[in-house]
Amino acid sequence: MADSDPKSVQDLTNVVQTLLQQMQDKFQTMSDQIIGRIDEMSTRIDDLEKNIADLMTQAGVEEIEGVKEPQVKEGQGS
Repeated sequence: MADSDPKSVQDLTNVVQTLLQQMQDKFQTMSDQIIGRIDEMSTRIDDLEKNIADLMTQAGVEEIEGVKEPQVKEGQGS
């Protein structure tokens, strides 16, 4: 019977191990790409927050003790 032939079993084992290694490599590559994109987005969000804070400062708007609602300084606005 060919199914119990040690060479056939070894060949099948090698094929399965190769496929599993290829899958693991692909998942690792995808994981690295996702983490890289998350890091890039984090940097972009930090830059955006800084730009917004700069614009608010230029417009004379301040944060109220940790509350992110804008408040216009006296002498500006209506």
